[in-house]
Amino acid sequence: MLVFAVGLTFSFQQPSPSNYDTNAKIKAIFIYNFTKYFEWPNNKKTGNFVIYIIGKNENLITELKALASRKKVGNQDIEIKNTPTFEVAASANMVFLLPEASKSISEVSGKSKNKGVLLISENTAGAKSGSSINFIIIESKQKFEYSKNNAIKAGLKTNDDFKSLAINID
Repeated sequence: MLVFAVGLTFSFQQPSPSNYDTNAKIKAIFIYNFTKYFEWPNNKKTGNFVIYIIGKNENLITELKALASRKKVGNQDIEIKNTPTFEVAASANMVFLLPEASKSISEVSGKSKNKGVLLISENTAGAKSGSSINFIIIESKQKFEYSKNNAIKAGLKTNDDFKSLAINID
């Protein structure tokens, strides 16, 4: 929980190399910590815990793969998959739509209904468009919006403590 709280308060005003996405490490930590607050259906608790990233962000993929090499979700190994466009991902536990893939939020949300897939976006009004979690920046800090209704539609249960960490939209 402490690592998650640190991620919530990390400021992006630090100098960094121009080719490094300063959000990548923080988003990877957020994404991993989201796994601790949701309960997936039984059919999603076997095999690898699959996180699909839709769009291109090499730094984020690198950070997630590094995290996956040393962490698990319960007893499941974490597998990171990346595609430029949405493909039906029946095995996915999480799907993160990067900004360039945000036009697919409604489509992915519809195809993920009752399938136990946590849909994460990074888009203006992403949670209002169908994602359960939407990354936003407020006052130079990484935050996230949360739609419990969208999580329920996806077939997920969440820990009540999660709502207190997010900007709730419903």
